[in-house]
Amino acid sequence: MTKETVANPYGPDALWKEGDYITKATLVILVLMSSGSWYILFTKLYQQFKLGRQGKAANASFWSAGNVRLAIDTLEKGTPYHFIASSAVDALSHHEGLLAHIGLNAWITQSIQRSIESIQNRLQDGLAFLATVGATAPFIGLFGTVWGIYHALTAIGIAGQASIDKVAGPVGEALIMTAVGLFVAVPAVLGYNLLIRRNKAVLETVRAFGTDLHAVLLGEATIAKEPAKLNTTVNSSNLAYAS
Repeated sequence: MTKETVANPYGPDALWKEGDYITKATLVILVLMSSGSWYILFTKLYQQFKLGRQGKAANASFWSAGNVRLAIDTLEKGTPYHFIASSAVDALSHHEGLLAHIGLNAWITQSIQRSIESIQNRLQDGLAFLATVGATAPFIGLFGTVWGIYHALTAIGIAGQASIDKVAGPVGEALIMTAVGLFVAVPAVLGYNLLIRRNKAVLETVRAFGTDLHAVLLGEATIAKEPAKLNTTVNSSNLAYAS
């Protein structure tokens, strides 16, 4: 005995074929928002994974070098850790002129903090889009539903038939837009919260590296000044003895 299959006259296919340009534009916008959300989610997850791997590699090789300049060579170029260390060393070498009026401790701190903030801004790229999608997609879907119900009821009124089979189909078809809006919004909100939490964990490692680097650079600068002070003291003693 074969089971007879009845084609459903309502559904996403019928909604697209019978919908007007506003309905189709709303669907296209929701699809684009969904595609952008998933792209940003996977891209940022990979970026965070890569940054975590680079942090482990930096901590394994950086601190065993003889000095900071040699340690920078152990870091992979183009990584955030290489960027922080290079920026800090460059700032230390330019601590002269008017900048010399800034305390060395404060100058190194500012340089490292600016680098970390730059990395933080890069990590937050795209999160605003996810937040926007999560907040607006349900309302866009609701707009499509309201527009679809309006046209369905108008068509029913013109036809003069208000039976349940004439009303339920078009109205149910219009409600698909609300479901699509929720389908777009929920992953965007969950992805946004996930990325925010993972960004905090990744940035903690970056900040810890910056804090340790600050202490090392300050220690190297202090050690470099001590021989100069010692030579000045010796020369002054020689001059006093000669006189």
